[in-house]
Amino acid sequence: MTTLIHKKYHAFVWLPMAGMILFVVFYIIAAWQYPGGSYAFPNKTGFNFKDNYLCDLLDAQTINGLQNTARTYARIALAILCFSLMLLWVYLPKLFTVKNKGQIIMSVAGILSMAITLFLASEVHDIIIRIAGVFGTLALILAVFELYKDRYVILFFLGIICLVLFLTNYYIYETELLLYTLPLIQKITFIFCISWFLLLNRALNKKLH
Repeated sequence: MTTLIHKKYHAFVWLPMAGMILFVVFYIIAAWQYPGGSYAFPNKTGFNFKDNYLCDLLDAQTINGLQNTARTYARIALAILCFSLMLLWVYLPKLFTVKNKGQIIMSVAGILSMAITLFLASEVHDIIIRIAGVFGTLALILAVFELYKDRYVILFFLGIICLVLFLTNYYIYETELLLYTLPLIQKITFIFCISWFLLLNRALNKKLH
């Protein structure tokens, strides 16, 4: 009985990884379906990796005024990602040898960040970005600190890169300095962060196994 519960529990921990892979698949489909238009080139057709924001795929209408046929796939992708990362933040304290209150704060902040991000497609997009960003930054800082203490060297350095990219996004977003670079930096940040979360999930599974 105990072995059966352990196997089910171990399989459950793999769900964040599966969810992140599904997120990528659905977002690629959404980008493929996107009619077109970006703030830099409103009349351009299709989704441009350099000029379009990921959030453009969530809107009911594209920037050039067409009905956004990609939004269903994009919203499914967002929901899958948020629930997957919420689950990962729930389990992440189990990665560390010594338990402490900082890990609980990390976990709660990460869960809140993802729960708030679920509403990214709402009319208060900018407010959602800022609130989720505060909780997300706190969770990332605490996670990186815990990785350093537990001597996860590679995950620690990758976490630092993710944190720097994350903060760079918010700096450009708030100051509008070099704003034209933000869509591309956003994609780079997503690639790094998703890769880091996948590696965290893998390390967590190895630890529990």
